[in-house]
Amino acid sequence: MDENWYRKAAEQNLAAAEYNLGTCYERAEGVAKDMTEAVKWYRKAAEQNMPEAQFNLGGCYKHGEGVVTNEIAAVEWYRKAAEQNFANAQFDLGLCWLKGQGTKQDDVEGYMWIFLSSAQGFEPAKDAIKKFDAVFDPKEIAEGKNRANIWLEQHKKP
Repeated sequence: MDENWYRKAAEQNLAAAEYNLGTCYERAEGVAKDMTEAVKWYRKAAEQNMPEAQFNLGGCYKHGEGVVTNEIAAVEWYRKAAEQNFANAQFDLGLCWLKGQGTKQDDVEGYMWIFLSSAQGFEPAKDAIKKFDAVFDPKEIAEGKNRANIWLEQHKKP
């Protein structure tokens, strides 16, 4: 779609258009690549609770694209998207917990988020869970799955 149409819709505060315009700037689709502009539009959509934009904004903070690298901000944005059951964000949030990036290191919390992502069929998460199951302490695995089940119970759709 034409960047001008996205811009017109984005200027009306439509989150999907803001996200799409951010993507245009990130991928240089119809405009010159400009990560500062991408971040601007992702943030507008993210603040309207769009999980895809929250995830992308988290990635920008994690990798210092269009903003100064800030792992704490990355985790905050990943969490917002993960709490909406966005599998990509759950996976990346889990990796942050496992590596202690932007948060304290916690294998069980990391396992929980990656397990939630894998339960949605996200292939990188499914592969990671297979590897973790072979090397993690069985008690940590059980606790991670227990936390995931509690999270799922608390986030059931009515």
